[in-house]
Amino acid sequence: MGELIKNNSEILFIYDAKLTNPNGDPDDENRPRMDYETKTNLVSDVRLKRYVRDYLQEKGKEIFVAKVEGETVNATERLEKLLGKTSKNISKDDVPVLLEKLVDVRLFGATMPIKSEDGGSSLTFTGPVQFNWGYSLNKVELVESNTITSRFSSTSGNEQGTMGKDYRLYYSLIAFHGIVAAHRAKFTQLDMETLSLLDEALVKAIPLLATRSKIGQYPRLYLRVEYVDDTTYLGDFRSFLEVNPKEGLRDITDYSLEAGKLVDLLAENNPKITKILLYFDHNLKTTYHGEAKNFARLLAEKLGDSKVSILNY
Repeated sequence: MGELIKNNSEILFIYDAKLTNPNGDPDDENRPRMDYETKTNLVSDVRLKRYVRDYLQEKGKEIFVAKVEGETVNATERLEKLLGKTSKNISKDDVPVLLEKLVDVRLFGATMPIKSEDGGSSLTFTGPVQFNWGYSLNKVELVESNTITSRFSSTSGNEQGTMGKDYRLYYSLIAFHGIVAAHRAKFTQLDMETLSLLDEALVKAIPLLATRSKIGQYPRLYLRVEYVDDTTYLGDFRSFLEVNPKEGLRDITDYSLEAGKLVDLLAENNPKITKILLYFDHNLKTTYHGEAKNFARLLAEKLGDSKVSILNY
């Protein structure tokens, strides 16, 4: 592992979902998670972290929250597999090896069945990287027709196929806010190389890991703002954004993202910022107080070219 991170960061990640189910709710027939009163689509932080974990595992990185040889195992079995020893021989002395191996623990933390110094049955690592739940910036609509059929019958001798439900949204522009807390890095050994892997995973994972219900999702904007110290935070960047229009959307061409308040916030706090890492899909139309502007060029203009690093994956 390399140099531990020393400065806080905040993250804005926006992706869209067209005719997909971004995050099914098992308590509601696997319908997309929703706040029905506001017509807002919800996506859990667990869903987002799963994308990151799966992407990093595909790249050959060791993941704690993962299947072993295609089979689901519990946390104790996972530790035994990683360390090559039985659970009764695993102790807190093994933690440095585990943190070096497990990229997702360095990022997101974990609870491990290892006896703690206070006599507890587990050790908990609070991850430096945390996301709250994502939500759509637009009002969404469920696809009206959701019944699907299969050519296979449900029972032997039944000549008819089975019928089921396939719930999807017409269009959702989903935004997440995240923080990277530098003061926690020393506990999970989060280094700059691992944080760069997170940048890459968030930009690349979703389209590459598409399933039948998830195909049609693409990253549109990723912003990681790194600050000069380990105390600065500016708050949830999503509250400084607005989609125009907000209803009746079916495609990325149907709206623009008003980012004037966010750009002004970053410009006003420029002395607190060391750099901004940016991925920006040029299909996403952005405006600055109503005037059409390229978001990447706008940031460079307001904060200086040296502050903005474009991520080209």
